Amino acid sequence: MSLKDQIKNLSQEYLQEIISLRRHLHANPEISFQEFNTSKFIASKLTEYGIPFTEGIVKTGIVALLKGKNPDKKVIALRADMDALAIKEENNVEYKSKNEGLMHACGHDVHTASLLGTAKILNQVKDQLEGTIKLIFQPGEEKAPGGASLMIAEGVLKNPSPLSIFGQHVFPNMEAGKVGFRTGMYMASTDEIYITITGKGGHAAMPAEYINPVLIGAEVLRELHSIFMTPPAPLPAPTVLAFGKFLANGTTNVIPGEVKISGTFRTMDEKWRAVVKERIRQIVKSKTESMGGSCEVTILDGYPYLINDEKTTAAARKAAEDFLGKENVEELPLRMTAEDFAFYTQHIPGCFYRLGTGNKAKGITSGVHTSTFDIDEKALETGMGLMAWLAIEELRR
Repeated sequence: MSLKDQIKNLSQEYLQEIISLRRHLHANPEISFQEFNTSKFIASKLTEYGIPFTEGIVKTGIVALLKGKNPDKKVIALRADMDALAIKEENNVEYKSKNEGLMHACGHDVHTASLLGTAKILNQVKDQLEGTIKLIFQPGEEKAPGGASLMIAEGVLKNPSPLSIFGQHVFPNMEAGKVGFRTGMYMASTDEIYITITGKGGHAAMPAEYINPVLIGAEVLRELHSIFMTPPAPLPAPTVLAFGKFLANGTTNVIPGEVKISGTFRTMDEKWRAVVKERIRQIVKSKTESMGGSCEVTILDGYPYLINDEKTTAAARKAAEDFLGKENVEELPLRMTAEDFAFYTQHIPGCFYRLGTGNKAKGITSGVHTSTFDIDEKALETGMGLMAWLAIEELRR
C-alpha cells in the first residue's frame, strides 16, 4: 500500500475519535490566552499518542516534535490555534458550549482537533519520513498582539528552526471535502483605531453655549469614509476603514462633553498602511480643531498582511490535488480579514489555506463569528489527512 493510501485509510479510521475530540473542545471553549483546560486536554492526547512536547509557551501554548528518520535533515511546522470567542452559542446540539457567553465560533476547535489527528497519523508512519515535524498549538489568535507574535518571541521558530510552516482555517462557504489555496498576497493587515473627541457639554436648547462632540465625530467619520472608502480615484492598495463603535453618553436634551469612536483599518501594503495611519491622525485633528474641539487618536498596530509563499503554496496545492483530486481544490479570492498566522510568514515561507466545512444540503451554512456557526464534521477527515500529506510532501521537497 502506498503512503498516500495509508494516510487516507488512517484518516477514515481515526475520524470518529477526532470528531469526539472536536466536540469536547467545542463544548469547553476558553477565551484568548486563558486556554488552560484546552492546553491540558491537548497535552493529555499527545501523551496518549507518545509524542513528546513542551508546554507553557505563552502560558498555554504547546509545541510537539515528531521525528522521523534523519530528524535533522529538514524541519517543517504545522500550526493550529485554540482560542474561542465571547459569543453566546445558539446551536441546539449535544456538544453546545458549556461555558456561558463563550463559543468556538471561528472553528479553532476544528483546527486543534485536526492537528491532533494529523499528529496521530504522522506518528503511525514516522518511520517512513525523513526529517522533523514541529506541531504548534497556539493560544490567542483572536486577541492582539496575537499569540503567534508572542510564541515567536519565545522562540517557537527555533531549536529546531522550521524551513516552512502550514496552517488551515475553516471555510463555511465551501463544501466539506474541498479546500482552497491562494498564492501570494491573501489576507490584510489589521490595526485598531480609538478616537476620543472632546467638546463642551451643555443643554441641547442652548447651542451657543456648547461645542457638540457628537456632530464633530459624525463629520470626522464622514470625511474619513469619503477619503478612504469612496475616493474619487483608486487607492494604492485594497483598503477598509470602518468604525463599529460610537459612544456619546448624552440624552435627548443633554449634549455630552466627549465621544469615543472605535474602528478597524485594513490594507495589503505596508507603506500605504503607514501613510493611512498618519493621515487618519491628521484628518481627525484638523477636523476636530476646526469645529472647536480637541482629540486624542490611538492606533494599535495589529497583525501584518499575510503572504503565501509562491513555491511552498504551489507545491501544497499540487499535493492537495494529488490527495483530494483537482475537482476538490479551489482558487481563493483576496480577503480583507486578518490572521495572526501572518506573523509566521514574516519569518519563514508559509502556506495558509482554507478547509471547506459547509454542507448546504444539511443546512450547515452559518458564517464564522456567528452564534450558529457549526461544521459538517466529515471535514475533519479532510483536515487531518490533507495536512499530514502536505507535511510528508514538504519534507520530500
